[in-house]
Amino acid sequence: MKQLFGEPYNLEETIIGIIVKENRAFLRRKDYVLVTDQIDIKGKYKAIITGHKLLSEQQGVSGVSNTDELNNGDIVTIDSSGVINVVYEKGSKHNAIFITGRCNSNCIMCSQPPVKKEADRFKLNIEYIRLLPKQTESIGLTGGEPTVIGEQLFGIIKEIKKRQPEIHINILSNGIKFKDKKYAYDYASCINERTVIEIPLYCDIDHIHNNIVGTKTFYDTIKGIYNLASYNVKIGIRVVVMKHNYKRLANIAEFIYSNMPFVYQIAFMQMEPTGHAINNINELWIDPYDYNEQLEKAVLILHYRDMHVSIYNSQLCILPEKIRRFAVKSISEWKNIYVQKCELCNIKSECPGFFASSEKFHSRKIQPVMNN
Repeated sequence: MKQLFGEPYNLEETIIGIIVKENRAFLRRKDYVLVTDQIDIKGKYKAIITGHKLLSEQQGVSGVSNTDELNNGDIVTIDSSGVINVVYEKGSKHNAIFITGRCNSNCIMCSQPPVKKEADRFKLNIEYIRLLPKQTESIGLTGGEPTVIGEQLFGIIKEIKKRQPEIHINILSNGIKFKDKKYAYDYASCINERTVIEIPLYCDIDHIHNNIVGTKTFYDTIKGIYNLASYNVKIGIRVVVMKHNYKRLANIAEFIYSNMPFVYQIAFMQMEPTGHAINNINELWIDPYDYNEQLEKAVLILHYRDMHVSIYNSQLCILPEKIRRFAVKSISEWKNIYVQKCELCNIKSECPGFFASSEKFHSRKIQPVMNN
């Protein structure tokens, strides 16, 4: 998520509020974080963010140089060290609730390596849900691994449904916890038909999947998927492609079709080169152009059998024309970039582009498409 930094002032715990850049009436300030260069602000905002110094009685962050990156309606958390996290970007289709930084896996290419300890985020997330704009179309639940907070996850889902009955919820989970049939049942009992859970399956061979996730949990994940399916939960399968598994993409597609014909959607994903991925890049990296043959075969195996398949995080110019239509804009706006070569491309507006962390680490075959 987008982050800004400054000097904390009178902040003892993490707070959350809605960004506003104009002064509001005194009685309508309690949920708002004011961004201003004005010094003598009277009345109680949740916090003030400014490029200048704050007065002794004020609470907020001073010396923030890039306040123009904040927009009216964004939702931010501000912690006691002065870090401002933009947890909700107005107008974005990729907003999410960060459930926890902890995880019961340790994937070799994890873009956000897990933490061992953290403050309980439950109350903060309940407050986040209260602040969401009415009629928000969709929200993700992510981590870490959301299920490590146990039944608190159900409390968060129920709160979302209570305040936003029509919202679409997309949950990213490794699926391991759902090997517990009661937990799977309790989860299924608190969601509705607008909720999809996305579970990674990195290979059809157990030890390859286990090597990628860092735990011997291939069969736990499979059992979790089956338990969820037995309660008619909408399930997506995600396959991040790397050196470890690219040769088996067609086998993975066959495995999913043969053993999980009930899944709602399948996505093949280009790796995000940050976190563990960049630390292990020599072990993991294969130029995406070099697995096109395997990717095309896997995508078409599923497509020709009427399964909903997509390609995430890939640039159109390196994909075979036959499977370009499966590419989806899936990168969050705040970290979605295009490189200099893209400026001349005729299909740039349709292209998913790159992760910001891919600016120096992308396919050698990137080139502008001039003839479409």
